[in-house]
Amino acid sequence: MERDLEYRQQMIEEYRRALDPLLKYLPWMERNGGKNVSRSYQGQGIGKNSISFPVYDSNLLGFVKEASASAFMDRNYSYIYSRNRIKTHEDERRRIAAAELKDWDILKGILSRYVLGGRTKATLWNEAVEEDIFLMVLKQMRKLVDYWDRAGARR
Repeated sequence: MERDLEYRQQMIEEYRRALDPLLKYLPWMERNGGKNVSRSYQGQGIGKNSISFPVYDSNLLGFVKEASASAFMDRNYSYIYSRNRIKTHEDERRRIAAAELKDWDILKGILSRYVLGGRTKATLWNEAVEEDIFLMVLKQMRKLVDYWDRAGARR
C-alpha cells in the first residue's frame, strides 16, 4: 500500500513538471477560445494563382513547440481515439470532462492529435483553440494533478 502511494506521488510530480511550462498559455487560451487564431499570408508577391499558407499567433506556436517537446506526446494517438470511440469534438469534450487520473492517456492522446497532427494538417492547431480542446485538456490535467497532489499531502 505504501509503495502504491509513493508511486502515485512520484507520477503526479512528473506530470506536474511536464505540465507547468504549458500552463503559462492558459490565460491566452481563455481569451482566444472560440476564435480563429490564424490568418492566410497576404504578403507581397502572392498572386491569385499562388497557394496561401496560414500564419499563426505566436502564443499558439509557442504552446505547440513546448507541448511537442513534453512527455505528453503520444504518436499512437489514433489508437486512443479508436479504442475509446472518439469521433467528434463533442466526444472529445465529454472524455476530457470525465477524465480521471486513470484516463491520463486519453488526455495525452487528445492533446497529441492536435499538436502532432497540426504539423501535417494545418487547420488542427487553430481548430483546437476554436473548439477549446487545448484549454479543456490543460485545465483537466491541472485539476487532476492539483487534486492528487493535495490527496498525497493529506496522507
